[in-house]
Amino acid sequence: MNFSIGFDKRDLPKLHEAFDKIVASNKWTEGYYTELFENKWAEHNGLDSVAFSSWAGAALAAIEFFNLRGKTVLCPSNTFMATPLALLHAGANVQFVDCNRFDLCMSYNDMKSKVEAKRKPGPDEAEQYKPAAVFIVHIGGHIAFEIEKIAEYCRQNNIILLEDCAHSHGASWNGKKPGQWGDAGFYSFYATKTITTGEGGMLVTSNKELVQFAKKYRNYGKFDFVVKGLNFRITEFGAAIGAIQTDRLNDIIAFKNEYAQKLDTQYTNRVKLPDGMVSGYYKYIVFDPIENSTGKVYDEQCHRVLKHNMELPNSDWVAKNHWCVPIYYNPE
Repeated sequence: MNFSIGFDKRDLPKLHEAFDKIVASNKWTEGYYTELFENKWAEHNGLDSVAFSSWAGAALAAIEFFNLRGKTVLCPSNTFMATPLALLHAGANVQFVDCNRFDLCMSYNDMKSKVEAKRKPGPDEAEQYKPAAVFIVHIGGHIAFEIEKIAEYCRQNNIILLEDCAHSHGASWNGKKPGQWGDAGFYSFYATKTITTGEGGMLVTSNKELVQFAKKYRNYGKFDFVVKGLNFRITEFGAAIGAIQTDRLNDIIAFKNEYAQKLDTQYTNRVKLPDGMVSGYYKYIVFDPIENSTGKVYDEQCHRVLKHNMELPNSDWVAKNHWCVPIYYNPE
């Protein structure tokens, strides 16, 4: 199966029509299609949605809103460097948590042990594991299997929960969508994602104040500049693609799940979903070496890249012992 952008060629007439409207409108940003994309995503995801030019812009908006500068945030090491880098650029203190071998996502037990660690910190480690927030990442298209326990723990301990939903378009667990467990979630629409706008991101949340903050943040804080934002606006062209892709998302997810069911008969040593969970199958993950693999989700852990002196055995094991079977949307 060859790589294919998840855009259905049958939607090209709609795309051409949208682009013609944008050109005629002379409004190529912050217009009709930005709002349309946000409304369609909100309807799909069940949360208020704010479109950005990137995942990073969406994440930074929430990190600033929740005032995490100078505070500790727990983050899985088994993730793309975007997750810790967003925190670091916003001035937060990143501390890494191990993952599970069965879902590649944050380990509840390791997270809990780090929050509750009782030890005398060194001079550079004051309050090392007293987090203001936890940043969970849904890996490969499925939802983190321990999200319920992690979310409940965060609620009970007054810890902000952020969800990295960059892989999880179209996923659900008993009808609940990524972003609905935490205080905010962030999707990526990068070129390789299940649905894409080329570059783009979406913040989802039930927090109305965050929605208003995020809309200012993506636009330099205009017009009163109380919010110290930057330019993270999505173009009208990207938003139009996103709106069309959102309408097509159910078809894409159905196609991928049907294809995955055929793969399930071939690969038994794989990530196995719990009852009631639907994966978006951004990646189809197996634990045996395979021919024609698309590689690994991540083969280098973030705590290694950033040279944190710690041992996360499951993360290191996962980096060496999983591979991805090609699975791309191509209805032709």
